[in-house]
Amino acid sequence: MSKKIFHVDTVIFDLDGTLVDTAPDLCAAMNHVLEGLRRPHLELQAVRHMVGHGVRKLIETGLNATGGIPQERDMDAEQALFLTHYRHNIARLSQPFPGALDLIKRLKDNDIALGLCTNKPQDLTVRLLDALDLHPYFSSVIGGDTLPHCKPHPMHINQVLHELGDQRDALMVGDTQTDVDAARASDIPVAVVSFGYSARPAIDLGADGVAESFAHLSQMIKIKTHRKTRR
Repeated sequence: MSKKIFHVDTVIFDLDGTLVDTAPDLCAAMNHVLEGLRRPHLELQAVRHMVGHGVRKLIETGLNATGGIPQERDMDAEQALFLTHYRHNIARLSQPFPGALDLIKRLKDNDIALGLCTNKPQDLTVRLLDALDLHPYFSSVIGGDTLPHCKPHPMHINQVLHELGDQRDALMVGDTQTDVDAARASDIPVAVVSFGYSARPAIDLGADGVAESFAHLSQMIKIKTHRKTRR
């Protein structure tokens, strides 16, 4: 168990696989695409490890895992099919991970600036947060198609930091190598959760700390006594 302690005034969360277990609904949308191709469904655990690089990459990975990308198929059409299904079923099975809401409330109650930085498209991100009543907790929410670059490019996290008041005592919380690389590029510490969607063990991602649960993560985060004044 990681004993790393982070003294913060700002926490930025990833969404899929970190804050919310979205894999069941993403898996259903992926299998909806596969049904149109008369292919067998993917198992939920397989899809968990495909999430985190954007919708198009998820579809491509799912197609490659079930026979390859058909040359005659239009990937834009496959993506539209996926998104239509997912948009209408975005929170049917998705739920915050155990303890996630408790930690968010604790941080918010202690005036910690909260941001969300995800490669999920902006409209789907907002729709999911609204459906789960999580949106009010975050002062900055930036999806994968909001800026010219998404994670692991530093522009993504840096924009969230800017919207939160350019605080530098920040922590990124994610679950994949993409989150770790983005935090490194933005020069802020990063913790990863071990229950996320990474195909590699969390301990091997090179993060500053690894949390086995949100209760554990809460123990790792120490709220600064003297915080900077936010704009």
